[in-house]
Amino acid sequence: MDAKLSPEQGLNISGIALASLLAVGLGTTAFFLDSMANRLPWQSMSLTLPLLLSALGSGVVGYWVIPLLQALKTGQIIREDGPQAHLKKAGTPTMGGIFFIPVGVIIACILSNFSKEVLAVSALTISYGLIGWLDDWQILRRKSNKGISPRTKLALQVSFAAVFCLWLMFNQPSNITNIALPWVSFTLPLGFLFWPLAGFVLVAESNATNLTDGIDGLAAGTVAIALLALGALVAPTAPGLMVFSAALSGGCLGFLAHNRNPARVFMGDTGSLALGGALAAVALLTNTLVGLFILSGIFFVETLSVMAQVSYYKATKGPDGKGKRLFKMAPLHHHLELTGWSELQVVGVFYIIAAILATICLAIAPF
Repeated sequence: MDAKLSPEQGLNISGIALASLLAVGLGTTAFFLDSMANRLPWQSMSLTLPLLLSALGSGVVGYWVIPLLQALKTGQIIREDGPQAHLKKAGTPTMGGIFFIPVGVIIACILSNFSKEVLAVSALTISYGLIGWLDDWQILRRKSNKGISPRTKLALQVSFAAVFCLWLMFNQPSNITNIALPWVSFTLPLGFLFWPLAGFVLVAESNATNLTDGIDGLAAGTVAIALLALGALVAPTAPGLMVFSAALSGGCLGFLAHNRNPARVFMGDTGSLALGGALAAVALLTNTLVGLFILSGIFFVETLSVMAQVSYYKATKGPDGKGKRLFKMAPLHHHLELTGWSELQVVGVFYIIAAILATICLAIAPF
């Protein structure tokens, strides 16, 4: 037989290499940041230990849960109008969020000694994960791409956001409504306007990470980078939330061991909605919304691409009821695929952009 690698084998090796490079990079970064802040990397209140424990834990648990998901016939339904290369992914188990999100949350709660702030963001994270699970379950039950209705999903997201905002209102200082602008050492007093903004951030961030989840390893890797950077950003004022962010980042890395190209499991809405909610909740608690906006640059652009696609299609709709498309397909990562980029090229470039955004965010932080 010919000893040359097949395209599938080549992608497999490259997928492992990309995931490994990210894991080594984030582990090294966590160790470096701990050293710079005079934290021992093996102590509970650090970036390194939660990251490594969660990565190992979710990676190991995945080897038990993924066969169970396969046995339960949780195979992903693939859109027929999407990139044709994705059709071969039909039947890959989804709902992967059910194992790596709880692992990260549990480790964070234990290492932070169950601080009330960590319990609050954990509750919000699990709640948004539950919304995602309901959506994934309906998709599987109906054997179509349509889960719970958008109105129902939005209502649940707003409801859980409102509960979290009520907790913030009665458990955090009144100056939480002042938005810090780090590069000018100025705070923007929003007063009551802060609360609708907080609810919007929670809903928007969860949906943005959800839209980014469409290529093997894309959401898991970019969110892992954003979470670790957010953990470093909040470390001086909220060590418990630093631990939470690092633990969830590690959970993403452990999940990536199974989700890198070619993926053995997808996170589904169960994972993507939870991750976005976690990012937003930590930022709201620590007054780092500006930092979150920078870290979420990729998620923001992905969301804008969908909004632009829909708006342009409606604006150019003719008598036949059909409009023009601004992109070949939205979100942006699918457009890039249809213009000739491979999945690994898209993921690799997005990882680099996420790392650059994280560096910018930490560079302007008022440490």
